[in-house]
Amino acid sequence: MKAAIVGATGYSALELIRLLNRHPHVTVTEMISHSHDEELLSDMYPHMKAIIEKPMIEYDLSYLEKEVDVVFFATPAGISKSLVPEVLKTSLQCIDLSGDFRLLKKDYEEWYGGEAAASEVQKKATFGLAEIYKEEIKNAAFISNPGCYSTAALLGLIPIVQTEWITKKGIVIDAKSGTSGAGRKLSRMTHFSEMNEALIPYKFGKHQHTPEIEHYLSKEAGEEIKVTLATHLVPMTRGLLCTMYLPLNQSVTSKDIWELYQSFYEHDPFIRLQPLGTLPQTKQVTGSNYVDIGIHVDERTEQLIIVVAIDNLVKGAAGQAIQNLNLMNDWPIDEGLEYSPLYP
Repeated sequence: MKAAIVGATGYSALELIRLLNRHPHVTVTEMISHSHDEELLSDMYPHMKAIIEKPMIEYDLSYLEKEVDVVFFATPAGISKSLVPEVLKTSLQCIDLSGDFRLLKKDYEEWYGGEAAASEVQKKATFGLAEIYKEEIKNAAFISNPGCYSTAALLGLIPIVQTEWITKKGIVIDAKSGTSGAGRKLSRMTHFSEMNEALIPYKFGKHQHTPEIEHYLSKEAGEEIKVTLATHLVPMTRGLLCTMYLPLNQSVTSKDIWELYQSFYEHDPFIRLQPLGTLPQTKQVTGSNYVDIGIHVDERTEQLIIVVAIDNLVKGAAGQAIQNLNLMNDWPIDEGLEYSPLYP
């Protein structure tokens, strides 16, 4: 298959190119960038030299329809919602890595602060949480890739919210991400002098991944769930860690919870449960599509603590998009993603 990447100069796009470069069934043939039309990607990113040397082009759907089979939108929020509706009238497969189609219209406009895509278009999007919605993804032509915080939180919480072991009110998600999660756009918060040697809380009560997490937790639990999402930036390039606190309402042990998760994810190659007594670290997943999950029951306070580590640019973006492409085309879910984490 031939692939096009819209928004080719962003961090998620670079990860798509890196990962698809080793994919046995896909070649990236077109890179679209309005601001860098006719430039080489390697002029901006020298590490891309010899990987892809074709100049970037302007977006032209009529051209793409003839030249490629799948289009990835690795664009900032607010761009793909105006482009995707026309793509859906073609035979192209479409995977959107932005947040434009993850939420219902009313939620998008409340949390993103802009006009949402038309409801009939949003309803055509399949939420691409690959481990949970495999069958829906297999039959989809249009995927809305989950957000990075949402991916970690949902994979860590869905197995337990389907049980009666916890009180589903009072869930706290303490989330920390490397600065690449904020994208390439310059800002004071991600400026080296501001970010270095700092731990920065941001968007408390306002983060746009909150309604995404709540919607799919509620769907899987069969009842409304609200969460407290506390997001922080930490002075590292990539990596995301969610430490989640859930009140228990039954006497269960760490082993009980661990066995539940082992059974739930036994057929998912990218989910790695940590041995009891250990918890994951971001360094364990850097550069890979793995999701490392640790379980701890604090019997003294009757709290369940779940820790999830992912690479925000891989499993939180490009890697999961490729998992979805694999499912859409009936390829093994780990095709082209068999990368070991980078260490140290």
